[in-house]
Amino acid sequence: MQGKSILITGAGSGIGRETARLFARRGWLVGAVDVAEAAVAALAAEFPAGTILPIVADVRSADGARAMVEALTAKTGGTLDVLFNCAGVLRMGPYETIPPADRALTVDVNITGVLNGLDAAFEALKRTPGAHVVSMSSTSAEYGTPDLAVYSASKFFVRGLTEALNIEWARHDINVSALLVAYVRTPMIVDAKVKARSVDRLGIKIAPERVAAAVWKAARSNGSLHRVGFDAVALDLVVRLLGRRVRGLYRMLTGY
Repeated sequence: MQGKSILITGAGSGIGRETARLFARRGWLVGAVDVAEAAVAALAAEFPAGTILPIVADVRSADGARAMVEALTAKTGGTLDVLFNCAGVLRMGPYETIPPADRALTVDVNITGVLNGLDAAFEALKRTPGAHVVSMSSTSAEYGTPDLAVYSASKFFVRGLTEALNIEWARHDINVSALLVAYVRTPMIVDAKVKARSVDRLGIKIAPERVAAAVWKAARSNGSLHRVGFDAVALDLVVRLLGRRVRGLYRMLTGY
């Protein structure tokens, strides 16, 4: 796998950080992107110089997304094997209790940030044989989830975009996929001041290292949707089997 490169947004903590570590250990050049300069600098310092390139950029900005791609492709001669859209924001609680600014931030990072990343990376991906895009979706994209309404909607967006581009971009030899996973033990969930009721009912079972391993698998295989963990697989089956009746199950799981 020598000579391969991956650009990871949201690499300063959680899933993004563990994915950067995994790919770096396996010989890839990693572009670790985050708004937190100290976090990506510390991550890069864990490895020999030149293994992880720390990049400070904000994916909410088209200019920021272009800058992060240019920073990595300057080291690769213009190619990019994998774009991992990992940066995300989650605000939990009933819709009306979440400040409009937080809802807007969720949309800006989880939707606009993904679009900006795709736009900025497309040409580099297209010129790289067998390139991949992997994005973080969620099991909340199986059915709209109470206490996660805006976040859930943003992950439905990622899922729909992924399924469409998986077909469209095949002609460019770019495989586009997304990961659907339930609650992961990251600061975004564990340290949240307000938690969804479903966190208590479902638990936080998935370690970020397990998701990183799923990114590794997705980056080397075809297909559009990859479900991580028993809960993700089970929810997919239940939604398919119950159809509209699944609303009752979601009320029970979320205490509404």
